[in-house]
Amino acid sequence: MNNNQDVNSFAGKVARHLMFLYPGTFSESLVNRILDLTAGQGVPGSLWDETDVVLITYGNSIASPGEKPLFTLHRFLKSNLNLTFSCVHILPFFPSTSDDGFAVSDYMAVAPELGGWEDIAGIGTDFTLMFDLVLNHVSAGHPWFRNFLTGKSPGKDYFMEMDPSADYSMVVRPRSTSLFTPFNTNLGIKRIWTTFSADQVDLNFSNPEVLIEMIRILVFYVKRNVRIIRLDAIAFLWKQNNSSCLHLPQTHRVVRLLRDIAEYVNPRVIILTETNVPNFENWSYFGRNDEAHMVYQFTLPPLILYTLFTGNADFLTTWAEKIPSTGMNKTFLNFTASHDGIGIRPLEGILPQKEIQTLLMGIKSFGGHVSEKRNPDGSSGPYELNITYPDALKGTINGPDDSREKRFLCSQTIMLALQGIPAVYIHSLLGTANDYEGMKKTGQPRSINRKSYDEHELTDLLSGNTPNQRIFAEYSRIIKIRRQIKAFHPDCPQQIIRLGDSIFAFARIIPGTGEKIFCISNITGQPVSLSGEQFMVNSTTDVLSGEIHPVHGEIIFEPYQTRWLVTS
Repeated sequence: MNNNQDVNSFAGKVARHLMFLYPGTFSESLVNRILDLTAGQGVPGSLWDETDVVLITYGNSIASPGEKPLFTLHRFLKSNLNLTFSCVHILPFFPSTSDDGFAVSDYMAVAPELGGWEDIAGIGTDFTLMFDLVLNHVSAGHPWFRNFLTGKSPGKDYFMEMDPSADYSMVVRPRSTSLFTPFNTNLGIKRIWTTFSADQVDLNFSNPEVLIEMIRILVFYVKRNVRIIRLDAIAFLWKQNNSSCLHLPQTHRVVRLLRDIAEYVNPRVIILTETNVPNFENWSYFGRNDEAHMVYQFTLPPLILYTLFTGNADFLTTWAEKIPSTGMNKTFLNFTASHDGIGIRPLEGILPQKEIQTLLMGIKSFGGHVSEKRNPDGSSGPYELNITYPDALKGTINGPDDSREKRFLCSQTIMLALQGIPAVYIHSLLGTANDYEGMKKTGQPRSINRKSYDEHELTDLLSGNTPNQRIFAEYSRIIKIRRQIKAFHPDCPQQIIRLGDSIFAFARIIPGTGEKIFCISNITGQPVSLSGEQFMVNSTTDVLSGEIHPVHGEIIFEPYQTRWLVTS
């Protein structure tokens, strides 16, 4: 339990946040209501170490007839991945009406077609858990919105109507659909703010009651033993006339408040922000070490893809040199694929438009789709690539070839070694190909990367000599090796090393010891030879292959080969 001094300190923090957010309506009663919702239950401890690796999966990514998918998923995870991953991010498993779970109609229940809270708790006995807090919007079928339509509480003042006199031309959109959707209410037709779709209705956080409701949900998740809270679409949270409605100061303040609450209830909970935007905008959610504990490294997926597509590491190396240092209680979530597409906006200011267009054409030629967003001037532009990551690497600028598996594993080995915590999408681990049938069924481009496997089908794929089995086995082996290397602790710094455009190289360093691991990848389809004298002073062992290399002499890197070299 928290002592009086802790309570008073926490109350002071909450009051300052609320006075900033609601200067005209602040009252001590708001602070007291938040205090009533919170009670310390955890003890301070380390937030992460080198063993932390996250698996991203839907609750129904693996299913078996006659079983709830979450039960089937748990069996597969426990049987195959208990030594591979420390944490499982179960994508929204709540009752929902669309967007594969992100149009939430009940935040405190498990969708009955997936299972129940006992199934979530079961997975939590073998892995730590990561949940989504989908706080920008709710389903149009959520009770709050149904109440809004009929003028009832709670909900009648939780949403935003279009102001005919306001100028919304500056609003940044991640979609090409209309910003407002007409709904029939008890007072007639109202046009309501819907950033993402007509079934995902934005909440009005200028009403403190909405914030209180979200805090209630956050605390409920923390008490369900969640380890990481992912703040979905957080950048769009606060709306203000004559602004972009993106990254507003109030949004950053809400992140600070949610972090303070999470730390107060359980000091080991990690707040993660999901902001699929250009580099420096994304990194801004660290604040002054008082906002997110962790941010997605959104530039990584498209930039690694471009690097292996072109065989040119220069842009990746230049970007990596500018990654800010992190240190204690602040790190990146590194990934290459997720349930969403591969964002294009994070390449802004990093790749020239001509290079981006070259990549887009390549992805289309590999069977992918390019989704668009609405620009402030009314035009449309590329927003994300819809394709599985293994198929995005089925070829290069010269076209498809037979190096898909090597190229893909190279991309993943780079990601696993970079400073931060790695997160692996289940369809990357399983080497899944584009799911055209799923995309045809839903009519949604993102479904190309959201296949639901029949458990027996998956077992067969992973039992024979298939691309899926080869990728799964090697990827799992590499992760297990990674988890044993102390230099991969998220707090261990990295040093980028320039060894030419054909190589992406960096070192991870254990502070105070001088111990290093050199992570070197050939990102081309041709062998590359390096002299050990270029980057080391002693003989080294490649922990991935077991080979020993003397400092004098050449080290051969086969096409798309990565070596993790440690001093012998």
